[in-house]
Parts: sequence; structure tokens; C-alpha cells
Amino acid sequence: MKYISKRYKEPTDPIGTVAELFAGVGGFRIGLSRANLKTVYSNQWEPGVKKQYASEIYGRKFGLAGHSNSDISGVQSIPVPFDILVGGFPCQDYSVAKSSGKASGLSGKKGVLWWEILRLVNVHKPRFVFLENVDRLLKSPSTQRGRDFAVMLKSLGEEGYLIEWRVINAAEYGCSQRRIRVFILATKISQIEKLDPKLLITKKGVLARAFPTLKSEAEPVTIDLSEEIADISDTFNKSKNRSPFLNAGVYFNDFAYTTNVNADYRGSKKTLGSVLVNEDLVPGNYWIPASDKEKWEKLKNAKSIERTHKASGKKYNYTEGKMSFPDSTNAPSRTILTAEGGSSPSRFKHAILGLRGLRRLVPIELERLNGFPDDWTALDASGTPVPDSKRAFLMGNALVIPLVERVGKVLAQDLKG
Repeated sequence: MKYISKRYKEPTDPIGTVAELFAGVGGFRIGLSRANLKTVYSNQWEPGVKKQYASEIYGRKFGLAGHSNSDISGVQSIPVPFDILVGGFPCQDYSVAKSSGKASGLSGKKGVLWWEILRLVNVHKPRFVFLENVDRLLKSPSTQRGRDFAVMLKSLGEEGYLIEWRVINAAEYGCSQRRIRVFILATKISQIEKLDPKLLITKKGVLARAFPTLKSEAEPVTIDLSEEIADISDTFNKSKNRSPFLNAGVYFNDFAYTTNVNADYRGSKKTLGSVLVNEDLVPGNYWIPASDKEKWEKLKNAKSIERTHKASGKKYNYTEGKMSFPDSTNAPSRTILTAEGGSSPSRFKHAILGLRGLRRLVPIELERLNGFPDDWTALDASGTPVPDSKRAFLMGNALVIPLVERVGKVLAQDLKG
């Protein structure tokens, strides 16, 4: 079946409005527009780089009205009213939480950005907050599994929100990529009546309606977060090997309730093969030379390497499992990583077998795996071609748009209701 690229269309009679933080190249905006939600403000800033590729592409595609390319810490408030605050906030550096009196915070150059989100929530009190991150957020840091997420739940809950979360594998809902992320959805509430946590997690919550689950008899585990934030930061789950947060849950009234759920999806399922371009369109430098095949195979094979821990000096074995080579085109792809670009042999890049031999994935195929329109990242603000390696990096950081669309349609229903 020939792949048909779905174009972006700006809502003309929107149901609600959106402010987008950490906007990247616009994954949230595209998905929410398909639910008739209009983005009226966006912020995208990548620190430490000379050229702001993501922001330039965003401005080229959507226009510069309402767009900000500046450090979010300098955004005192969002200049237009909005209903939904969204963001795929950076996932690095959840390492240490420091407390001083009753104040605490996640350290790390990007981890601290959580507090910038919370600050803007406090200023604007939007009806909904919709966030996305890597699933390891639920078990960060390694010394206090789940502490960072506990602090986030507590601090956002204190702003008057009921908070849901779900770990979603995009392939389990029909997408062509096995990309696993945690979605966090907070709903502003003036008063919490008696609520059934299990019903919220499996049937009634925003995420439960967006991502149906199989029936489960298991009762949610209760996690007490009634302590002050500083105390949670210092003492939560110390000396335990596992995070108490499972793949779905809800938080309200100082308690989190969590359980594991399984996807209930009965629609068509896409594969890596369904997004491939005609081989005649693949540039020569994307075909892997026969002389490099052995290098690729070695990197994809299982390995065990003895290493020394920098802090303790103890030796340990670093292991990697065997990866399929070439990648199957009859199943959803592996997760796109930011290291996908470049022609050198790699463990992490995709390599598929075509009629002419082994090849890497071209930028359009990476865009399709995330649900973007073809050539979305092709040109910068001046119309100059964006390097393929940068396009691959941007897709490694991007959202899977059909998942955002699913959540957007439920939010649109609630805004109408």
C-alpha cells in the first residue's frame, strides 16, 4: 500500500487554545490541530547551540506569530489566554534533589526545567496540562527510585490538579514505531469529590479514554505523598531497588494510585515497511557498502565488557543484548534515537535490506515513523536545506503525532462539555 503523507492544516474554528513549551518542530501542535485545538503560543530554545534548527523549522512551518525563541526561564508569563499547556520537556539530568527548608528542586541543567513549567502553571492555572517524557522518569534517580516523579506529582497537585499518567508504546496503538513514552495529563479541579482511582485509570480519565485498556481485576497500589515536598525529596523510597510507580496511575488529595494496564487496540497496525520510500529515491550514500557489513554486525551483536566504576573503583560487566540485523520491515520499527544520523556503522541506527542491499533510513522515513508530513524538517528559516544528520536528530527528539491526536480529541470533547 502506498504511503500517503497527511498534511498540516491550521484549525479555522477551534474548540480550544494551546500554549506549547519545548515545542521542537511542532509535534504537539500538529497532533492537537487534528483535534481542532489551536496553538496560540509556542516556545522553543535549545541551549548551547549556534543555530536554532528546531525553532527555525517551527517558524517556517507555522509562522512567527506567538512564537518565542528564548530561554524559558526568561518567559515571565504567556502573553495570550489559553486552555491547555503542553510540552515534551527535556528528559536529561534527573540526578539529585536538594532541599533547603521547605524548598526543593531537581538538579541538572535540563532537569530544573520542571520548575519553569510549574511556575507558568502557577501564573496561568490552565484547565489542562499535557506533558510527555521518557518512561525512565518514573524510576529516576537510581538512588531513590521514583523520587523525581513523586516530587512532580506533589508539586503539580498543590496547584489544584488531578494528575493522570500512562506509559504508552506507540506500536500498541497501531503506529509504525515502538516508541515508549510516559504521558502526564493534569486537569484543574476546584473541588475533588469522592473518586474511584481504578475507574479513573481504566475508564474515565482523559488518558483512559484516549488509550483503551483490557479489563483488569488488580486493585491500584496506594502511595502516600502527604509529606512536604522537601521531605519527599529527601526520603522517598530510599534504599529500594524498584520504583513504586507502575505504568498507569492517578494522583489527587496527596495520594497516588498506580497499577499496570495493557493496551486494548483492535485497529490496523502499521509496520516499518509501510513508511518506506521507493528505492529509486534513496541517495547513494544511504546504501551500506559491503565492506562495512561486518562492522555493523559486530556492533549489533551481544557483548559483555568489563568496566570500572569511576566513583567506587569497582569493576563490573557492561552487557548489551543482540539486536536484529537487518531491521525487520514486517513489524514496527525500533525507537528512533538522536544518534540515527550519519553513515558510520552503529548499533543504534536502523539498517534494512532492500533489493539493492543494506541501507539506512532516509529523513522522510524517519518523519513518517513519527507521523510528520513528508519533508517537514527539510528547510530552515532561510530555505536552506537542513543537514540530514540534524533532521535525524530532530526526529529522535520528536513525538509520535497520532498519540497526541488521540489525547487531543478527548480534551476537545471535555472542553466542549
